[in-house]
Amino acid sequence: MKVAIVGVTGAVGETILRVLDERSIRVDELGAFASRARPEPLVWRGRPWPIAAATGEALRSGFDVVFFASSDDASADLAGHAVAGGAVVIDNSATFRMRDDVPLVIPEVNPDAIREADRIFPVANCTAIVLCVALAPIARAVGLRGVRVATYQAVSGAGRAGLEALEREEKAAYRIEENLEASPFVRQIFRNVIPQVGSIDEFGDSGEEKKIAAETRKMLGLPNLRVAATAVRVPVRYAHSVAAFIETERETDAVELGEAVAGAPGLVFLPDGSATPRDVEGQDLVYVSRLRAEGGASKRHFQLWAVGDQIRKGAATNAVQILELLLQRGLVGKQKHHV
Repeated sequence: MKVAIVGVTGAVGETILRVLDERSIRVDELGAFASRARPEPLVWRGRPWPIAAATGEALRSGFDVVFFASSDDASADLAGHAVAGGAVVIDNSATFRMRDDVPLVIPEVNPDAIREADRIFPVANCTAIVLCVALAPIARAVGLRGVRVATYQAVSGAGRAGLEALEREEKAAYRIEENLEASPFVRQIFRNVIPQVGSIDEFGDSGEEKKIAAETRKMLGLPNLRVAATAVRVPVRYAHSVAAFIETERETDAVELGEAVAGAPGLVFLPDGSATPRDVEGQDLVYVSRLRAEGGASKRHFQLWAVGDQIRKGAATNAVQILELLLQRGLVGKQKHHV
C-alpha cells in the first residue's frame, strides 16, 4: 500500500507513523511531506524516506491513502489533489468535518456513517472524540436529551508549539505575561488554567466550544441534542479530560448506565476510583469514571468524568483506525480501479 502523510514532522504526523507500526499496517511506499522539503530524510521502519514539500502535483502521484496532519489551509488546498490521484484522504484538520456530504467517524461510535462513495474522512475534534466515545453507549441504551461539559485540555492540542511553551515555562519556573511571543496561548500556561481554547465570537463562545457541540451532534446522530461546553486549557501534556453533565431520554439509574459503558468498545470503565491524564498517556482507550446520578437519586440527570490521550485517540490513532475500517471494507484503492 502506498501511503502519504502531510505534516509528517509534526506531533500528530509522527504519532501516525508510530501507530501504523504498532498496528502492523502494511506500507510498501511512504510519501513524507511537510510545508517545505527537509535536507535530512525521515528514517522509518529502517529505511530513509525523503521529506518533500507538499504540493498538489506530488499528492496526485497514485497514493492509496493520504493522511493530513497539518493546517486547515493545507487540507483545503491539497486534499482534492490527493483524491484526484486516486487516494482516500484521512484529515486531522477541521476543514471538512461539518460538510453534509462528508462522514465524521469514530470507528467505535458510528462506523456505519461510511458510504462506499466517500473519499474524504475527517478526524473529529479531539475533545469531541473523547466525549462521544464515552456518551455513545449511553445514547444507545437510554437516549440523550442534553449534555453540558467542562473540558480540561492538554497543551498538545496546540501542537508542538503548545508542548514547547509548557516546557519553556516549566524550565523557567515562572513567566511574565508580556513574554509570550513564542506561545500559542493567550496567557501563561505553567501553574495556570486558561478558560479559552480558540477565538471568542460575539456571543462569548470559543471556536473549540462550538466544534465540540456541533461535532458531538453529528457523530451521535442527534442533530437536536442540547450541547453546551466550556473549554479550558490546563498545564497537562497529552491527555484531555471532560466533566460531562447529561440528561437522558428515559428514566434510568447509574447501574444501567455503568453496564452500558462497561460493555462498550474503546472504553475502560472504572466504577470505583478515577482516571487522570497521566494514567492514559500513550493509550488508545478512553477511560470513564465518577459516573453517578445527580444528588444521588436523579433518574434523568447524571455526571461522569472521561479522559483520553489527545494525540493518540484524539487524533493519530483514530485516523489509523479509520484506515483499518476502510481496508476491512475494501474501500482503499477502489477509486483507482475506476479511473
